[in-house]
Amino acid sequence: MALKSINLLDKQFDISYEIVNSTKDKDIVILHGWGSNKDIMKQAFSSYLKDYKHIYIDMPGFGKSSNEYILTTNDYAEVLKEFFKKININAFAIIGHSFGGKVATLLNPENLILLSTAGILEEKSFDVKLKIKLAKISNSFGLNNLTKIFRSKDVDKMDENMYGTFKNVVDEDFSKEFEKYEKNAIIFWGENDVATSLTSGKKINNLIKNSSFVSYLGDHFFFIKYAQDISLRIENGIKDGIL
Repeated sequence: MALKSINLLDKQFDISYEIVNSTKDKDIVILHGWGSNKDIMKQAFSSYLKDYKHIYIDMPGFGKSSNEYILTTNDYAEVLKEFFKKININAFAIIGHSFGGKVATLLNPENLILLSTAGILEEKSFDVKLKIKLAKISNSFGLNNLTKIFRSKDVDKMDENMYGTFKNVVDEDFSKEFEKYEKNAIIFWGENDVATSLTSGKKINNLIKNSSFVSYLGDHFFFIKYAQDISLRIENGIKDGIL
């Protein structure tokens, strides 16, 4: 594991990262999802994609990377661009899971690999709608501490900066960003995913012109079980010049 300090827009971020297959020439960046970290992604993919250098990154506020600010998805993309410059990374391909898929899309790599990516607005369940309504009522009475009991489990243990960041990114509609991406993409999905539905995956596939779609029997973290097959499909796609 290594640590690199990034200064951007009067903000400082200490980014934790790890490189696998460091002698290889082509760089694949692997980005985790919300509430996750680089270790989960490394567990899945480090044994595969042997012909490529892997860069596993803890995005700001996750794992061992610091964050003292309320950020947006665009901020994450800008921080990573600066990070790539600092350690001389040319991201030939970026793999992004969930929230990491949104960041990866903004980074506009030659090869975009999305794993159950967030960014399509979905109808909230009754329970979620009720929690939001109760939180708003509590806020209106100045009961800010009470609203913590209504928070998503994804941010239950996070500080106020990350909670503010979560509120910025959780309900983003990324349809236009997906539609703007015109390079090569492959989309992988878990058929039983309840965090980002299979329907959302198919919508992203329709929005990205040069994309293909593969689904597996599994949940939001389906890729851990199917990493070998996913890696083979990525290798074959890159080798042929298309995904």
